[in-house]
This record gives sequence, structure tokens and C-alpha cells, in this order.
Amino acid sequence: MEVKELGHIVLYVRDLKKSRHFYGEVLGWKEIAQIGDAGALFSAGRTHHELLLLEVGPNATPIPPNPRVGMYHFGLKIGETDQELREAFSQLEAADVEIVGAADHTVTHSLYIKDPDGNEIELYIDVQPAIWKEHPEAIIAPAKPLRL
Repeated sequence: MEVKELGHIVLYVRDLKKSRHFYGEVLGWKEIAQIGDAGALFSAGRTHHELLLLEVGPNATPIPPNPRVGMYHFGLKIGETDQELREAFSQLEAADVEIVGAADHTVTHSLYIKDPDGNEIELYIDVQPAIWKEHPEAIIAPAKPLRL
């Protein structure tokens, strides 16, 4: 067996309406279908869906604090220029989304945010996209402060 690509992510959410707004309006993902009142599917156009949200209600157990086992964050590529990242930063601020981190990872420039349920998301741009192919060691370079 060989994994060809990451297909999709499924997230349990407390409030589907709030999460649909966050992923659709704030992050700009296109909602392509609804599953009654219980779920919504989103796609950036690469495949039938990259994200599925399933509502579990307001009393669902929250994500435990670190250290924990499980997902740390997932990354969403939003472009290849710092200007695109600056525009995203402005849009996030305008939408009152808390930015919990920022880093220059040599191969990417990244902003870190949390969704309404506390899932951490890395929004990143590729910096010279071919650099990691020519210099794989760049992938593990120490993170530096991000200068936008």
C-alpha cells in the first residue's frame, strides 16, 4: 500500500452554524453539501471534500489541554507569498479570530489559529516551494520569528 495524499479531515463540532461560518466565511472554504442539520462538507476544489463537520452538541467533551495524544494541528496552504499571509492576518483580525502563534519555518511562513472548538490550524504559505526538494534538511530547520 502507498498513501497518495491526505484526503479529508472530519471534525466533531459543538455548534454547526458557528463552525460553518468559521470555515466558510472566515477561512473561505466552499461549502458543497449539508447532511441535514447534522453536518456540512467543504472543498477547496481539489477533491469531493477536504473537510466534514459533524455536530455533536454543546455538551460534548472539550479537547483536553496539552500534553495529550492526538492531533496537534492541521495545516492549510493559503498561498505562496507573504502578501497573501498579510492579507489573511488582516482578515483574521477583522473577524476577531485569535492568532495563537506565528513562525518562519524556512520552507513555510505560518500563522496559527484555533477554530470555535479549539482545534489548532496552521495557515501557511510556501516560501520558494522547491527549496525543500533541493534541500530536504530545510524542513527541520529551527523555527524563527515571523516577520510580515
